[in-house]
Amino acid sequence: MARRYGLRVRAILAFHQCGAGPHDPPWIPLPQWVLEEMDKLPDLSYTDRYQRRNKEYISLGCDILPILKGRSPMQAYSDFMRSFRDAFKEYLGAIVTEVQIGMGPGGELRYPSCPTETLSQAGFSSELGEFQCYDKFMQASLSARAQLIGMQDWGNGGPAGTDGSRQNPEETSFFRADGGCWNTPYGRFFLEWYSGMLLLHGERLCMVADAVFSGSGVTIAGKVSGIHWHYYTCSHPSELTAGYYNTLLRNGYLPITQMFARYKAALCCSCFDLRDEERNNSKSSPEGTLRQLMVAAKMCNLPLNGENSVTRLDDTSLNQVIRSSRLYSGGTSGTSFSFNYVRMNKSLFEFHNWNRFTKFVRQMSDARTFLARLEFRRGQHYLSSMSVVWVVSRACA
Repeated sequence: MARRYGLRVRAILAFHQCGAGPHDPPWIPLPQWVLEEMDKLPDLSYTDRYQRRNKEYISLGCDILPILKGRSPMQAYSDFMRSFRDAFKEYLGAIVTEVQIGMGPGGELRYPSCPTETLSQAGFSSELGEFQCYDKFMQASLSARAQLIGMQDWGNGGPAGTDGSRQNPEETSFFRADGGCWNTPYGRFFLEWYSGMLLLHGERLCMVADAVFSGSGVTIAGKVSGIHWHYYTCSHPSELTAGYYNTLLRNGYLPITQMFARYKAALCCSCFDLRDEERNNSKSSPEGTLRQLMVAAKMCNLPLNGENSVTRLDDTSLNQVIRSSRLYSGGTSGTSFSFNYVRMNKSLFEFHNWNRFTKFVRQMSDARTFLARLEFRRGQHYLSSMSVVWVVSRACA
């Protein structure tokens, strides 16, 4: 159908749980054969210091261990990618032009420091999150790293004084600005290891995807989470627990974009529709988080895919998307930009919302701001941006 109407498909390969539970309409748990292995060996799940297990995604601590009936998680992900490539080879490059690789909870390259279902709830924006390093595989890695540098005591579990249930980082001994452990030799050691493990996980997935889809004509992509609710603090605690070693003193997103650049992967991120002035937390800054991600992506000349964070169709939200998008797509750097409008629902097709949305699409596709390129098997055809809007509108109609 997409081919018939001249549209392109961006496929997302999801290796994570979707939804909060059976009561949630989009509930899709991990495959039963994976859950059975998790029941036999609970340490396949991410684990916090309270020994709470999270089954949204297999712990990256066992990425290359044969814990899935003789296969490693990386082998399972690779097999799935190959199966997808072989099943849809007729469409790759012409219709299926991009494949986004799921890299963690919610499909994002991060730890489940906060359960994914809480990220869309009103009260989540003050959570510090919990470090997810207490399964035996992560603990073994941490212990080995500590022994390697001759500091064996640093490998005995995660940091103390984090207390993710608190809302104010200044009330914790690890995250507070003045004298916090995050900025001590031990804190730097732990955060470099913790974020480095996440970066290694992303690199492994990019390496596999690059090998599988090489020569197919598709772009591979990965998503980074827009965790913004403690951006205006020194330690950025909610980013640290998610695996982004981003603080007042360190750029935690540049190593991620550099890794993506090595595999010519596109970067996907959200927050395009959020404004600082709408936040109820003075330390939060979705706009600041997005700007930093954009700068890191631009430094590495990455294609950028933007997304909205919430389902809103009011003019304020849509205009914010346009303003945010132009920050990346303007200029002469040659970086490409696209936007995914996600979480569509039936209200989109109500008369007033549909009129507002089609106006938004036309503004986003303004030829003075964006260039739309469609690549077909037989040569390359460049359509005017308004032609693309017309095709989209006709298909939706």
